[in-house]
Formats: sequence, C-alpha cells, structure tokens
Amino acid sequence: MNKFFSLVCCMLYLSVHAQQKTELPVKNTYPIVAGDTHEDILLKAAHVVPTPNQYQAMKNEFIAFIHFGPNTFTRMEWGNGKEDPEIFDLKELHTDQWCEAMKAAGIKMVILTVKHHDGFVLWQSRYTQHGIMSTPYKNGKGDVLKDLVASCKKYGLKVGVYLSPADLFQIENEQGLYGNGSAYTNRTIPRQVPGRPFANKTTFKVEADDYNEYFMNQLFELLTEYGPIHEVWFDGAHPKTKGGQKYRYADWRNLIHTLAPKAVIFGKEDIRWCGNESGRTRHTEWNVIPYQQDPAGLNNFGDLTQESLGSREDLYKGQFLHYQQAETNTSIREGWFYRDDNFQQVRSADDVFDIYERSVGGNSTFLLNIPPNREGKFSLADVNCLKEVGKRIKETYAHNLFSHAKGPGEVLDNSPDSYMLLKPGVGEIVISTASPVTINRLVLQEAIATHGERVEKHALDIWVDNQWKEIANATNIGYKRILRFPEVTADKFRVRVLESRDIPAISNITAHYYPSRPPQLQLERSLNGMVSIDAFQPAFNWKPHGENATKNIGGAYRIFYTTDGSLPGPQSREYTGAFKLDGGEVKAIAIDKKGSGPVSSQRFGLVKENWKLEAATPSDPRHPATMAFDANAKTFWLSNADGATPFFTIDLGTEHILKGFAYTPQRSFPGGMMAKGKIKVSPDGKNWETVEAFEFGNLVNDPGTRTHYFKQPTAARYIRVEATDIAPAGKAVAVSELDFFE
Repeated sequence: MNKFFSLVCCMLYLSVHAQQKTELPVKNTYPIVAGDTHEDILLKAAHVVPTPNQYQAMKNEFIAFIHFGPNTFTRMEWGNGKEDPEIFDLKELHTDQWCEAMKAAGIKMVILTVKHHDGFVLWQSRYTQHGIMSTPYKNGKGDVLKDLVASCKKYGLKVGVYLSPADLFQIENEQGLYGNGSAYTNRTIPRQVPGRPFANKTTFKVEADDYNEYFMNQLFELLTEYGPIHEVWFDGAHPKTKGGQKYRYADWRNLIHTLAPKAVIFGKEDIRWCGNESGRTRHTEWNVIPYQQDPAGLNNFGDLTQESLGSREDLYKGQFLHYQQAETNTSIREGWFYRDDNFQQVRSADDVFDIYERSVGGNSTFLLNIPPNREGKFSLADVNCLKEVGKRIKETYAHNLFSHAKGPGEVLDNSPDSYMLLKPGVGEIVISTASPVTINRLVLQEAIATHGERVEKHALDIWVDNQWKEIANATNIGYKRILRFPEVTADKFRVRVLESRDIPAISNITAHYYPSRPPQLQLERSLNGMVSIDAFQPAFNWKPHGENATKNIGGAYRIFYTTDGSLPGPQSREYTGAFKLDGGEVKAIAIDKKGSGPVSSQRFGLVKENWKLEAATPSDPRHPATMAFDANAKTFWLSNADGATPFFTIDLGTEHILKGFAYTPQRSFPGGMMAKGKIKVSPDGKNWETVEAFEFGNLVNDPGTRTHYFKQPTAARYIRVEATDIAPAGKAVAVSELDFFE
C-alpha cells in the first residue's frame, strides 16, 4: 500500500467516525476498556493531553541541573553518608555567576540537588544537623538554595529541587530514621520546632513512620519557604536500603500538589527519565504511553528504558494511556559532580547544541547538569560552552525565515494557541515566500494542549525544477520536531502528513538557518591499521552518546586527505571509508560549497595487531598492561601501587628500526602520569640495552599525547618501558596508549 493511499484510507476512516471524535473529550489519562478495538485505542491516544503544568514544563524546553555538595570536595560521584559535614569547605558562593551563564545559554529553569543520596542538605533545615548548618561556610548560617532562589529571581529563572528519597546518612547513623522499624502512626506535617515557626499555616494529617515524616517535613520547608517551586525531582536510585523502608508517595504527592500547585514531579506520573544519562535520544519519543495500572494510583514508577514506548503496538498492550513527558538528561562534564579542570573533560558546544536540537526538537525537555567547582563558581570551560550554545540557539532560532511567508495563518502566526486542523483527505500544508530563502532547519509543532499527539509520520518537500522534491522526513511531531538537513534554497515548501492517529492539529511551522561550517576532523586507527576520519569529538569518556550533529548529515561536506605530508585539498584523495595505513602521517580537511575547515593531522606508528605482552609488573585486573597498546584511547593500563618500578615488555612480532615513541596519558585517572622513564630494547627478549631515558613535563596540567624521538635510530623486536617517576608524586602509573615510530 503506497503512502498516499494509506493516508486517504486513514482520512476516510476519520471522516466516517467524525461524530464519534467530536464527542470524545481530551484527558490526561484514558482507560482502555473491554471491547475497545485497535481503532478505539488509537482514537483515545489521540485525545490524551498534558496537564497545564506538564505543558508549561514542556515549554521550558532547556533546563539545568546543579549537583553540589560534599562530593564536590571529596571528588566522588556518590557519597557514603558518613562524611563529616566540614568536608564541605566552601569559602565563596557565586550563584549570580551561575544564573548569568545559564541565562546566556537560554536555560529557563534550574534544579538544585538540595539533598543527594548522602543525606547532606544545602538549606537551613529544622530537622537535621547533617548539612550546611554544620560547615564552616558563613559560620553555619549559609543557605545555597536561598542564594540560588534570589539569583534566579534576578535573572528570571524558575526553580526546582532535587530531594533524594535515598538517604545514606539516615541509614548509616545510629540514630538515623531510615528503616529504623518505627510504627506507622498518625502524625502532623510539619512538625513544629521551637523558635522556628512557619509562615505557612497549612498542615497535613498523615499516617507515617519516622522517615516518611522526616522526608515530608523537609518537603514542607522547601515548598513553603523557597517557592514558587516548579519541579520536584525524585531519583529512583537506591545505593543502599535498610529495614524494609517504604516510601509513602501518595502523601508526598498530596503535599506537593497542595503547596506547589505549579510544580511537576519528575520520576512519577508527570515526567519520566529518558532512559540514559548520555544525552541520547530516541528516534521516536512519544509522550503518550501505556500503563498496566492507573498512574494516578501508583506508588512506584519504573525506569522506562525501552527504545519503543508509545508506538501503536505498545499502546495496544496497555490498560491505561497516559501523558508522561521525557526529560533528556546528561552532564556538561564527565560526571554529575565537579572533580577538577584538568582530567574531567567538558562537552564541546557542538555536542551540547546537538543534544539541544535532538531533545527539544524530539518531543522532550533537555536537562543539562552544570556542577559548580570548589570555589562556588561554574568553571570557565563550562561558562564558555554555555555562552556559545546560547549564541547558536539565538542565532538559529530567533530568526524565522517564514515570518512573512504566505500560507495558513494558523501555523505561521507563531502562536501556540492557534492551530490548523487538516481536513479529511488533505494531508499537506504549502508555504511560499516572496523570494527564495536558504534553510537547513524546519520546526513543527502540534497543538498538544488541546488535541494531543497525532502525527505519526511526516515529510518536507521543496519546489525545485518545476516539481516537488522530498528533502527530509521523520516520524512523530508532538510538542516540537526540529528537522535538520543540508541547506536548500527555495520559495515554496510543502509539509506532508503521511500517517496520523487522528485529524492532525498543526500549531506552528517555522524555518531557520544554522550557519554551520565544515568541522575540525579527528583521525583514528584501529588495531589492524585501518584509519577512519570523522568530525572531531572531544575526549569525553563519561557516557558518550555518539550522535553529534557535526557528523556529516546528508553529505553536507566532503573529506579529503593525504599521506605524503602535503596539505590536503579538493585535488587530494577523497575519504569514502576506512583505509589501511602501516604508518606515517595523515592530513585531512573537510570542505563544503562555502569553504573549508581546519587541517587536521595525525602521525601513526607501527600497526599493533601482532604485538604481544611478554611481561609486566602486577596490574589492576580491570586495567591490564595489554590496554596500553590496544589502539583504544578510552582504555588504559594501571600498575599496582606496590613501590616497585612499573614496567611492561612488548614483542613487536618482527624487528623494526625505531626512531621514537608517543605516550598518551589517561585523563580520567587522577595521577599516574609517566613523567620520567627508560626505553630498553632487545633482539631476543633476554639481553637488554637502554636506548634512552625520557622526560615529559607539565603532564598534570596538560595531559596530552607526548612524543620522544631517539638520538639515533635503533633496531628492536622486544621493547621494555619503565616508569621511573610518576606525577604527581604517585606510585601507580597509567598509560592509555603507547606508539612506536619506524
């Protein structure tokens, strides 16, 4: 069945059942009842809409996480709850600087981890001393949340709070309340504390144990004294449990809905996790998804990590259809908390902008974590990235190239309140401009607040050479879909809806141009000597997503390279796929019709395919010595810290005449830099000769690949590398890669 015939059949069905549709109201949740056909289920799905709070949360589009606490000072990702609060040795706090940088990025809301899993609190709680009140900061009078709220008001940002249900301090402390076996009895929230009355006189009568009472008392503080709060974020992680502790979420929800009526709740019925922490997005992200139980009555919500959540086949298996939007979350740094500025890599602006377009333009919200450093600031690299991303967003999406176009006014007025209902049998919208415009982005939106998610497949055409030519297509639209494609120039455009669950209600269509340029390239070689060339990706090893938009979408640019040392250009060999190289230098450049990117080069040593490890000092079993020559910069050899001089011996397979070597440090391991060492060679693996000693300076501050050339070429089959000095003052050495040049 061709696409057009499928569309006509769909529209005929919709026309026949028009009376039924007009009588079907929109809801946030629809039950599936006995006798519902597949058509009935699709019709109900098309009438599931977000709540007003959910819709406002979708309109935030780009929001921020801030992870800050004892882990910032211990350099850990998860604390253990046993930390002395004085570890949080904060001297200064610069929340205005945070907000200025986030505002520049286009971020609209900030969620602070007011309590992570370690139980340490960042506000002046009445109900614990395990927090900022027990630190030297402002003599125990500091309040990170209070300062952040003040800065957010100054910069026009909304505020959310991350309050971890897990609490290792309350687990590990002898007097801790988590899982202490206390009885569920009638209790009043908040529990009054002498000398610290609440201005808000609302109270709640609940049946709770000690920990649920403690948790709700803290929720009460956060929602009444730091508001308005627009999102409450619940993590589903359980680093450790005790005593069969249960969470009384129904009571938490009632408290939140009463005290923060504009707030959405993450991890529960309002907003769900995208399923990863890398910034990866689904090809199709439906926010109308099936449940086996009514979400309004659920206490526990599982992580939904499947690739398909809301397809037709998924919906048919459900008992309830519910609107629950996704947040695509990741960190700007390698990890949720700040560690350092030398080893902890920061995402590039290319990377963050790409995640923004894929998440916001893929029917989800982008939640980016920016962890403050130990000086209470965002580090310069983070700030520069945020400002550059904001600049790109503004330059690309603030200018609508359809602002004076002709076509349906309901989709061109840039208003979320107007929409165009496509008539049965008419699945297209034609837009024309007074003169040709050049675009490479198209933004589409459905009227989800009033008509739900309906479009299942659509395409964009341009009028060229007196005929329509398809240039992009995608699946659903939902709140927002950003189509990205190589630039085209035309004065007539057509959007076709190819498949739909009901009569589509299109709210907005805008056109944009992203002034990209050919990217810097990176050159890599596999263990068997195959060289690949791609857009440069910084060495970001923490849950990378591998979907960066600087990759060659639609053949927007061509890559040319040389292996003879000459500069590459259009006259050079064109890169069409990985090629074999035994050794030498490769230079490459990306070129499009507007110009060229920078020249990238990489010198490759001997192919490592037949190398063998002969001997090595004892190593960490997770990081054996073979990882020092596996052609993978993300793995590394880590010797034991036993005081012996770390070494390993390699059999190259055959004898080579060597002129030098390159050492690549491991950036994610704090320390272990091979600052000094010796290279020894042997023809038989028994009789050794020292070729040279070597020394690499400033590795700690600049942990890049270093090269050492021998004074005289030397013949060798067996090579022994010894680390005689490890920076900074270490005993274990870490080697990501070792390369030898012939």
